[in-house]
Amino acid sequence: MKQIKTLVVMIAMLFPLAVPAAVMARGIDPVVSTEWLEKNLMKPQLVIVDIRKVEEYKAGHIPGAINIFYNIWAPGKGDMQNELPAADDLEDTLGENGIGADSLVVIAGKTDAPPDRVNTTRVAMTLIYAGVVNVAVLDGGITKWGAENRKVSTEVVKAKPKEYKGKVNKGILITKDELMGKLGKVTVVDTREPDFYNGTKKLDFVARPGHIKGAVNLPTMSQVFNPDGTYKNKADLLAMAEKAVGKDLGKEIVIYCDSGRVASAWWYLLRESFGYRDVKLYDGSAQEWAKDPTAPQE
Repeated sequence: MKQIKTLVVMIAMLFPLAVPAAVMARGIDPVVSTEWLEKNLMKPQLVIVDIRKVEEYKAGHIPGAINIFYNIWAPGKGDMQNELPAADDLEDTLGENGIGADSLVVIAGKTDAPPDRVNTTRVAMTLIYAGVVNVAVLDGGITKWGAENRKVSTEVVKAKPKEYKGKVNKGILITKDELMGKLGKVTVVDTREPDFYNGTKKLDFVARPGHIKGAVNLPTMSQVFNPDGTYKNKADLLAMAEKAVGKDLGKEIVIYCDSGRVASAWWYLLRESFGYRDVKLYDGSAQEWAKDPTAPQE
């Protein structure tokens, strides 16, 4: 009996938290370093996606990377910004660029300006929505890669097309009507900066100032990134997350911002890095919510 108890303690020490199946199935860390990527450029199934403009890509990119500009991943819909592409268009994009549901995809972009830093997680979210499990973002992006004088290429890479057979994961999103029906029952997280959360500031395309009723504030731009565009220490990020949403990995959490782009950073970290199992992105975000006068707001 004593031996059995000792074994149980040893197992508990090795596996202190229950890890969701989706995280265990990963074949790549959610955030990879430039050092890791340089060592794994020839890794089987690896696809590096450069999301910059084509002229920037042609001027010099990570060897082997393909170019799929950010706007293809988040084309918007009507007057709504950063909306997902149609499912068939998304499947075509993946298939034409040789990306399969079993690919190891690393998203690389610029990190010079704050909006650039969340483009990578928005694209990563779109890939996960499409059914790709092994998605990563490059810490510090191509900006850090270049600053470290790592090898670049000007060869335009043409992927070998393949039929995409991934299953769309609609469960990671929530609509306005669904969220209205769950207010008070789920943890709603506003990832904008405090002035926008409090309503002292708003963007022009957001109809009303303030936040969704009952939402807590967990800013992205001022809390997730270091000044050079790299991610802050993982332990510090987890502490911020737990302070805002608690430690229950099974609770339902809804993340939003102004248009669904900035929120993708915390959505990605909570779900992919920290193991929260039911994190949904409200894609319409404040842009959609605020123009509905019946949508509760504070």
